[in-house]
Amino acid sequence: MSGRFSALLRRDVARLLLGGRGGGALLPILFFLSVAMLYPFAVGPDARLLARTGGGVIWVAALLAAILPLDRLVEPDIEQGMFDQWALRGISEEMVITVRVLAHWLSFGPPLMLAALPASALLGIDAETLRIVEIGLLAGTPGLAALGVTVAALTAGLRGGAALSGLLVIPMAVPLLIFGAGSLSLGGESGLALTAAASLVLLAIAPFAGGAAVRAARG
Repeated sequence: MSGRFSALLRRDVARLLLGGRGGGALLPILFFLSVAMLYPFAVGPDARLLARTGGGVIWVAALLAAILPLDRLVEPDIEQGMFDQWALRGISEEMVITVRVLAHWLSFGPPLMLAALPASALLGIDAETLRIVEIGLLAGTPGLAALGVTVAALTAGLRGGAALSGLLVIPMAVPLLIFGAGSLSLGGESGLALTAAASLVLLAIAPFAGGAAVRAARG
């Protein structure tokens, strides 16, 4: 079982990181940094305003960057019959979705956390705020990955599924954004705990909801 898990993980990570024409992991990072560069021009040179709002901007940019590869997460494998082949080999849909969530997180979570370092300089965020932002991203991005894969499975096979999945993820990710951004306020340590709790709930639900959705799409 561990051999199958690691083989699937290597395949998915390579596919999501490289991404072919989709740009792989580079596109979300460039998008993330573009938001950080453009935001100061939108709000002006007020350093205190930038520092006060910069953490929230990083969270919004992280959500939007996580949405970019949704069309490549599940639907191509359903169209190519990969889930049928895995089922014949005794690999359940739940296991594939679990691996896909981990691969999706590895393809954008750690890179975004690294990209937050230059983004914080662009936004004038101090070291302590950056530390909280990084902890929040570490706690919240797994939940974003789980939510993205689940919604991608639910919308696979639907006309305009890529656009629909993005529209569904944004409102469903609002609690993570609220908790994550709330952790930046004074005495907001509970925001980090709530962010982690929301992520754990999404991670627990994703394999079962995503697996059921894939079986329905295959049927």
